[in-house]
Amino acid sequence: MTGRPLWSLGLRPFYLLASMFAALAVPLWALQYAGWLPFAAVRGVQGHAREMVFGFAFAVISGFLFTAVRNWTARSTPVGTPLALIALAWVVARVLGATPFADAAAWANGVFAALIAVSIAVPLLRSRNRRNYFFVAVVLALGAVAAPAPDLQVALDLVLFTVAVIGGRVIPMFTNNAIPGTSARRLPWIERTALGLTLAVLAADMAGASASLLAGFVTAAGAAHAARLALWQPWRTRRTPMVWVLHAAYAWIVVHFALRALALLGVVPASLATHALTVGVIGGMTLGMMTRTALGHTGRSIVAERGEVACFALINAAAVIRVFGGLAPPALYVPTVLAAAACWSAAFALYAVRYWPVLTGLMYVKPAAARAPIIGS
Repeated sequence: MTGRPLWSLGLRPFYLLASMFAALAVPLWALQYAGWLPFAAVRGVQGHAREMVFGFAFAVISGFLFTAVRNWTARSTPVGTPLALIALAWVVARVLGATPFADAAAWANGVFAALIAVSIAVPLLRSRNRRNYFFVAVVLALGAVAAPAPDLQVALDLVLFTVAVIGGRVIPMFTNNAIPGTSARRLPWIERTALGLTLAVLAADMAGASASLLAGFVTAAGAAHAARLALWQPWRTRRTPMVWVLHAAYAWIVVHFALRALALLGVVPASLATHALTVGVIGGMTLGMMTRTALGHTGRSIVAERGEVACFALINAAAVIRVFGGLAPPALYVPTVLAAAACWSAAFALYAVRYWPVLTGLMYVKPAAARAPIIGS
């Protein structure tokens, strides 16, 4: 199995699994929510949320980390049969998640998280790559909160922190590399403040802090991330889709914190903030990074063609419709859910179709010459 391209790099199977799962699971949930399915495709709102975090998002994070850790450490992460078995563990967890056996599904998610944690911990420890040890803790924490009654807010906070760390490392670099004359900057005190306040929100959620205290942390975090994004000059990226998709996804972090503050004050429904994070941030960032890293690590030019641009436009349309559709009159609410699901599904289905030959190795491309970094350090 080690000679098969699909099992030669962690991002290959996990990006395919994540995109196919996202393309199928969300429209099934939307049709069930609208009452158009005669069976329960997903077990309630909690089941839908759980699968989007521990199924979709965790698969993308795993594929990214397997590939990134290999770059950071110059040491191997699982390939061949071990990689296939880890992917199988993810599939088992998804199958169990569609059954009444919530405890078994939670254990399966925990086992998958443990496998990912060990797989990245070994090369990180052997290479003494202390800067990235915390990723092991994040993965283990995600496995810990994947309980039969998971703390989904804490899980979302962990994913958000992961996105913020990775985004801060790569978005300014990609911006400067792709757009001559841009001076995207990182100021250490803003970096520490933005990430520190994101952790403060996580800690407050874990501690069950009062709404007023949490609103203060959330507001401050949103302001810090807005300042961070402004230093990256997002307005200069509009003609470079491979870059603007990442800036747009990061901008949804600011929207998420703003809406969450308003929700804590009772001004808007909390679901608006949740979907700004899940659809806008996670959906946009995963598509942007899955596209870039899949192209780069298979020896292709990192250029967005019409298909990629369509994916990026569809995921942002899904976010706008799902978030602000939450303010629609009751008679229009379900149609907005269906429309957002259709855009989301189309984005990931298009990715799966276009990148199937890329990730499975059915389309051979001679490795490119040295290029700008694909994944930051």
